[in-house]
Amino acid sequence: MQDREPWRIGELDEDYRHSAVLVLFGALDSVPAGYAEHSEGPGRDLDVLFVQRADTLRAHPGQVAFPGGRLDPPDGEIGTFVDVPGGSVSAPHVRAALREAHEETGLDPAGVEVLGALHPVPLPVSNHLVTPVIGWWCKESPVDVVDHAESSLVFRVPVLDLINPAHRYYATVTRGPRTYKSPAFDVQVPGVPGTVSVWGFTGVVLDRILDRLGWSVEWDRSVKRPAPGVGGTT
Repeated sequence: MQDREPWRIGELDEDYRHSAVLVLFGALDSVPAGYAEHSEGPGRDLDVLFVQRADTLRAHPGQVAFPGGRLDPPDGEIGTFVDVPGGSVSAPHVRAALREAHEETGLDPAGVEVLGALHPVPLPVSNHLVTPVIGWWCKESPVDVVDHAESSLVFRVPVLDLINPAHRYYATVTRGPRTYKSPAFDVQVPGVPGTVSVWGFTGVVLDRILDRLGWSVEWDRSVKRPAPGVGGTT
């Protein structure tokens, strides 16, 4: 998760909070992938679950994210672990990722097999240290917006559409003399006009995962656009 571009704005304060997100891969549902060139490639039968945060939220309004949130005391003490296929991962982060995903989307945590976790990633804009938990949706359950005050959309995107070079660009935010950029993905959501953009922290994590898995397809890194809803400057 090392920076490949200047996307991280600021540094964490000493009183940062721990949080976790669930990066959930599932078998491709009834919505087909629109990118046919790699229809026989890796990830062709998979999709990823996302939520779009409500426009009325104070933090990250309208942004697309992986389900997740802060660790709560019932999640347990930092430093305890659970076994997963790849070794062991932090138990509180797993519990938080599954609990928050259930609260946001209604998914049944019992249907998720936790495969592992990435190293924690600083998110200075909200002063959180975020651990992405990787899961496989081995027994799918219905998902939808649970609380419209928190989320506006719950949707799945085929991996093939995420790696489509035509859907990729850098989203930029300018603060003072510096411009920050993050990998971004334009995706289509059934029933939603136009496209929805995945960028910022979520775009960075997704970019790193696809690259590490060897699923990425080369894209034009010269394409830059102001981050949606930010206007590129703050």
